[in-house]
This record gives sequence, structure tokens and C-alpha cells, in this order.
Amino acid sequence: MVIRTAKFVASYPRVEKSPISSNPEYAFIGRSNVGKSSLINMLTCTKALAKVSQTPGKTQLINHFLINNEWNLVDLPGYGYAKVSKTDRKSFSDIITNYILKRENLYLLFVLIDSRLEPQQIDLDFVNWLGAHQIPFALIFTKTDKVSSGTLQANIDAFRAEMLSTWEELPQIFTSSSITRTGREDILQYIDVINKNTKINQLECAEKI
Repeated sequence: MVIRTAKFVASYPRVEKSPISSNPEYAFIGRSNVGKSSLINMLTCTKALAKVSQTPGKTQLINHFLINNEWNLVDLPGYGYAKVSKTDRKSFSDIITNYILKRENLYLLFVLIDSRLEPQQIDLDFVNWLGAHQIPFALIFTKTDKVSSGTLQANIDAFRAEMLSTWEELPQIFTSSSITRTGREDILQYIDVINKNTKINQLECAEKI
């Protein structure tokens, strides 16, 4: 997929305020400081489409972007640790939950995992919650340039093993680095395939009507 245009649309405090859209929508989420904004900028070939901050918990709204005038990219608040009050953490949790469960045109949620770490319970709890609610998602292990190939594979294998203790089938898994641009083509191609399959299904449904 070639990214021709990537435009910021607006930020919204909750899903009910988000724009109504029929475009396929792909949201990105992860623990605070997992490299989400850097990944989004890398995917869209921009330097500052998503705001990068050294302060965990910087993303506090649902940020919408329009890609190629064809599909939506959404930057969600991070879950887990953030230097904010308990009240704000509760607010972020509500924002995330309501968006994921209520956004009708959400096609896929990309869950970002820090590749430098062994499986974190908060990440496992989150993907299990997604599974319980039948939310389609894929995993992206980030910051692969900061870890050896052996450690990377060991951490991925450990995460897979934890999931396989309760899951029969695992989601699609990607690895990425905003520095080396690892994973960019694979992730965009995955989105492209979903978009094309959706168009085919829509055409087939239209022909039957």
C-alpha cells in the first residue's frame, strides 16, 4: 500500500462524539510509552502526524486520521501506567472501552506490545478481554531495534505460550521498529488486504439485493 495522504481529522473525548463514517477503521492501542505515536508516524511516512511525547499517558483523546481518503486510522489513549490521577485513569478506561465496544466501523484493533519485555499481565488481561468480547485484533511487537533477535523471539514465544494456555487460535503477529521501519510494509499490506476483501464482500451483497 502506498500512503498518498494522511490527514488529521479531529480529537474527541468519547466515541459518541466521533464522526459517523462508513470507512474501514483501524485503531492502535497499547500500554503507555510503548511507541504508539512513533509507529503511526512511521506507517504514514510523516514526522508529526501523531504527537510523540516522553511523558506516558500523553494521548488522552480519540484521535482520528484519514488515510488516502479511503480508511480511518485512530490513535487511542494508552492503558496501564500513566502519570495521571486515578480519576483520569478511570476516564481513559471508559474512553477505550466505549470506543472498542461501540464503534461500528472498527475493523481491527492493533495492540502494541513492548518487545523488550517478557509477557506483562496487563497486556495479557487486555487481549483476553478483547477475546471475550470477540473484538478482532492483531499484535505488534514494537521497538525491535532495541533488543537482540534472540531476546525478541524469546519474548514473542513466551507471549504466544501464555495466550495458547487459553486461546485455541492466535491473532496475526507483527514486529516493528519506527527507527528501522521494520514491519511497515507487512502491516500496511495486511490493512490493504482487509480493505480489498471488504469491498469485494460489499459488491457481492449489492449484487444479491
